[in-house]
Amino acid sequence: MKILGVDIGGSGIKGTIVETETGDFLAERHRIPTPNPSTPEAVAKVLRKLTRYFEWNGPVGCGFPAVIRNGVARTASNIHKDWIGTDVIQLFSERTNCPVQVLNDADAAGIAEMTFGAGRDQKGLAVLVTVGTGLGSALFTNGQLFPNTVFGQFLLNGKVAEQYASDAVRKKLDLSWKKWAKRFDEYLHHLEMLLWPDVIILGGGVSKKMDKFAHYLTVKTEVIPARLQNHAGIIGAALFAEQKIKADRTERSNR
Repeated sequence: MKILGVDIGGSGIKGTIVETETGDFLAERHRIPTPNPSTPEAVAKVLRKLTRYFEWNGPVGCGFPAVIRNGVARTASNIHKDWIGTDVIQLFSERTNCPVQVLNDADAAGIAEMTFGAGRDQKGLAVLVTVGTGLGSALFTNGQLFPNTVFGQFLLNGKVAEQYASDAVRKKLDLSWKKWAKRFDEYLHHLEMLLWPDVIILGGGVSKKMDKFAHYLTVKTEVIPARLQNHAGIIGAALFAEQKIKADRTERSNR
């Protein structure tokens, strides 16, 4: 199935047409800067530009930096606070004239990694941690998503974890990889204590630099890099939209 996958972030809105059977991009990824302020109407206009760029009027899947419950944003991470309480699916569908599905951005990346990336065929409990401006998370049991986890928000040394151990903190404080790894290792130990996962998959930019810090990590859980890099959010959003379409078809046929 061909679906327009979109990854909405704090700095950029990126998308392309995805062949969901393989995860392949059918066109070059197109990126538009996230508007400032990133209000609902402003972001919706950018999404409309993106659909017009691809001359697209089919299904769209969007990864979005928020907890999404029944299509409604319940949080707003690195995006305007006016999103909280907004029916994102309704807004995007109306502005683009396309059927749109929306999910948390880390969940989207996780779906892609579990389908085509580092988590493929992984059994048991897997946690994806996206390390960037914040700490996103996605939790899977035997490949099934447990949506809207926010493991970057628990307290660590008196701070919200992502304000203590994210890559943005490393850069802001100019921490060496060793010093930052000590912080991040604390974070992973807390995840391990809470969940005892079988594997932890690291996404985001730091996943390409694991040679600089992996040897400082002391958690017992296997920690591996994600494979799909910046493509994961787009692919996962498209896969999620496909899942919703198939579920709706099944429901209609059973009536």
